Amino acid sequence: MFEIARSELIQMLRNRLVLATGLAIPIAFSAYAIHQHETFSEVGSPGYLAAIVMFVVMALGLYTTAVTTLASRRQDLFLKRLRSTAASDPDIIAGLLLPLTVIALVQVGTFLAVFGVVATSPAQIPLLVVAILTTTAMMVALALATAGLTNSPEHAQVTTLPVSLALVAVASWVGITGTESLGYLKRLLPGGSATELVVNAWGGGVPLADSLPLLLPTMGWVVAAVALAVRLFRWEPRR
Repeated sequence: MFEIARSELIQMLRNRLVLATGLAIPIAFSAYAIHQHETFSEVGSPGYLAAIVMFVVMALGLYTTAVTTLASRRQDLFLKRLRSTAASDPDIIAGLLLPLTVIALVQVGTFLAVFGVVATSPAQIPLLVVAILTTTAMMVALALATAGLTNSPEHAQVTTLPVSLALVAVASWVGITGTESLGYLKRLLPGGSATELVVNAWGGGVPLADSLPLLLPTMGWVVAAVALAVRLFRWEPRR
């Protein structure tokens, strides 16, 4: 797995499109968000801004790039060749996605650390960490499912757009309006409960026991996306 991950990292660093999508754009948006955090605070809480940046980084740096990578490796028959080695299917997938996942986590962690210094610090750091990890699991699972519907790297620009826009839209909706109204709907939508977790973790004031059930909708999306990926994912190009 780690040998595959090392090779994938080298390939990623050589690909300008992947570098732009997975590194440059998320970093630029994070820097802009930190610079304009006072403006964002007029719209929502610091937790809202943290959630928005988390989902932008995860959507572009992890989800979209992961789908593009898997589609590209399928198209050039690299996935098929890997399956002829001793590596198991889970090791192959983990090796291909490990560099993207680690980079996304580093980006989110760096932004939140800097944001905590220039603005306000999160009140419940362990809860924030749990929210980030469960969101990461959801994004990876959604990437596997979407890759099953994606025929080529170029096609990934189309197949990833609905999920990416929906996640950021839901995060904005929940972060700005809260969950006092339509709470069940907002929490069941992908990213809704994760956004509320981040807001609760940053602002505090909500008992930990009341926040933990918010993990269930996100994990439910993980299970659903993995089940869909098992049915749809292909190791060879569609004919």
